Amino acid sequence: MSQFLSDIEIAQATHLQPIEVIAQKLDIPKASLEHYGNFKAKVDVFSDYFAKKHMQSSSKLVLVSALNPTPFGEGKTTISIGLADALASQNTRVALCLREPSLGPVFGIKGGAAGGGYAQVGPMEDINLHFTGDFHAIESANNLCAALLDNHVKQGNKLGIDPRRIVWKRCMDMNDRQLRHIVDGLGGCASGVPREDGFDICAASEVMAVLCLASDIADLKKRLGAMLVAYTYDNKPVYAKDIHAVGAMCALLRDALKPNLVQTLEGTPAFVHGGPFANIAHGANTVIATRTALKCADVVITEAGFGADLGAEKFIDIVCPQLQKNPDCVVLTATMRALKYHGGVAATDVSKPNIDAVKQGFEHLRIHIQNIRQTAGLPCVVALNAFANDDPHEIQLVSDLCQELGVCAVPTYVWAQGSQGGLELARAVTRALSESPSKTPQLYDVTDSIQTKVEKIATKWYHARGVVWSDKSRRQLRELSALGLDTARVCIAKTQYSLSDDPHKLDCSNDYDLHVRELHVSAGAGFVVIMCGSVVTMPGLGKVPAAEAIDVLDDGTIVGIF
Repeated sequence: MSQFLSDIEIAQATHLQPIEVIAQKLDIPKASLEHYGNFKAKVDVFSDYFAKKHMQSSSKLVLVSALNPTPFGEGKTTISIGLADALASQNTRVALCLREPSLGPVFGIKGGAAGGGYAQVGPMEDINLHFTGDFHAIESANNLCAALLDNHVKQGNKLGIDPRRIVWKRCMDMNDRQLRHIVDGLGGCASGVPREDGFDICAASEVMAVLCLASDIADLKKRLGAMLVAYTYDNKPVYAKDIHAVGAMCALLRDALKPNLVQTLEGTPAFVHGGPFANIAHGANTVIATRTALKCADVVITEAGFGADLGAEKFIDIVCPQLQKNPDCVVLTATMRALKYHGGVAATDVSKPNIDAVKQGFEHLRIHIQNIRQTAGLPCVVALNAFANDDPHEIQLVSDLCQELGVCAVPTYVWAQGSQGGLELARAVTRALSESPSKTPQLYDVTDSIQTKVEKIATKWYHARGVVWSDKSRRQLRELSALGLDTARVCIAKTQYSLSDDPHKLDCSNDYDLHVRELHVSAGAGFVVIMCGSVVTMPGLGKVPAAEAIDVLDDGTIVGIF
């Protein structure tokens, strides 16, 4: 039984099917597979087969999101996988689209991000570690751009780049707070030009966003070329194309652009591709993987990072216009523990029955339901990720409260039971897919100014009173307007733990303002990152990192990933 086995033990006890068998379930020919061992492959979406294949107009897209996360984990990926398996068990032609785990959280706090229990994707260890090398390619392309930029300054600086106004950072796929702010180029003339520098985690690199939003190689090159890297002494912008970085960067990213095909433990096809975080980036898997899935499956399950305030909003406003497809249904994941936590219960007491705290915490879930159903106009189902010690009366209370809102809430047991624990959720989602969205779910008009876009998201989606702009951010708004970027889409970077920019504000009152600290231009991705509160783009490790529990046995078996 799953309660006696860890996630990795369950995964290692499962016999996966050869990847060509999984591909056959989506009619993907062997000729379009580029094998990485027996159980994972790149899909050559640039082959003649896919060139002639278009997204099916009848295919349905299900977006899985959640309420704001808590320290306990709500199991959004587990629910996504279990739902896909449950639909597949009912003979639905389904494909799953997930992000690749970052090594930062794997070695930092999460210890793995490939689902859990009997709702996982595999091979679990490979997916959580180096996988097919996509993150390494992104790191290399990002840092090649940085190297070419600094070399240009060293070798005569023909463009007149001001070293104090280089905005392009290096990146690595690891939590390392020591690298947030550094000084490099020391050691004399031969070692470059000394300047302030820093690292972002790979998930926050604009190269990650560009790869995830690109539709093909031509679009990838165009986006890479448009990335803003510096300013000149006379305040003119410098782009990656100006330092002739595009061709070599694209060469490093060519294979990474192809989606990765793997499988769930029950053999459901899964595309796991791309990995931007939703608290500091746009939080969705690649457009190219989702498009491929929509060409091959009748129902596609994808997820958006963190809570619906971040991931779902960005999926709707950033990803959908590029994907040219809106969600047909949204699944909101919640747990009794999370509801109690948002209802004011201490972390040590969330497993104890507390009807009043569930009622209080439900107000938090109510806002997310309202956002999906009324603001975005999309059908919604609530997946209650149930645990063995959950109080049935509390589950019934949440189901009743959701019913009052016209939403179906379904207890779901996929962690312990796999597809069989998700059958009721699958039926509820199938019913929701028969509904028609009431409107096109765009929270702002693309012609709105950046300031207007942020204020609409803050008031309509975060339910804030308003937006407070720092002096620096107001100056940057004027600079972006002069660059013609005033109408770019926006990607708000804030804490994932709260609707606000304060991670400690767990209540859902609207008696607060969103505080904008500064703006980062991601012109290649097509958006401006709005930095709010104290969120950082290079996380640090905790007091006891998950890495301390990971090891390799003498026979080569990896242990400690959970």
